[in-house]
Amino acid sequence: MRMHHVLTVGATTAAVAALSLTTAVPAQAAEYSSALKIKGIQYDAPGRDSNKCSGGNTKNEYLTIKNYSKTAKVNLKGYVVKDAAGNKFTFKSSHTLEPGDYVHLRGGRGTDSDGKNVVYRQNCNFMWNNDKDTIYFYKPSGARADVHSYTKKANDRDGNGYITYHG
Repeated sequence: MRMHHVLTVGATTAAVAALSLTTAVPAQAAEYSSALKIKGIQYDAPGRDSNKCSGGNTKNEYLTIKNYSKTAKVNLKGYVVKDAAGNKFTFKSSHTLEPGDYVHLRGGRGTDSDGKNVVYRQNCNFMWNNDKDTIYFYKPSGARADVHSYTKKANDRDGNGYITYHG
């Protein structure tokens, strides 16, 4: 967040000094000012990839989004998830995460459930690349909530197709 200040001609030296102590929040810090963050990603669904709506395994590819706030409830409606190629999912329905709660954004088709902490993309195509990709997570305002890039070689040491972020 950048702060703008307007000084009148008669501003005192003390006021100018006080304003000079006010600094803008670095872009990287502002990027992570969201209570909602990406907890982890199952970018490579177990088994042989099959994007068939019936019998495929796209539902086993998922992104975990967690509310890291200790007090605030956050509604996911309007939040956007994208990948490096521009594939995009927008949370269109209300889905409120309590403090410490999470949701799995899964591929494939299914019934969204607050009780089971799951939202389906209603799309049987895989969103995440198995070798490398970037995950972008945006607030309804368009501000970035979180972002992570991964490569299978550098970030998935055990080779299970799952990477953890923000513990």
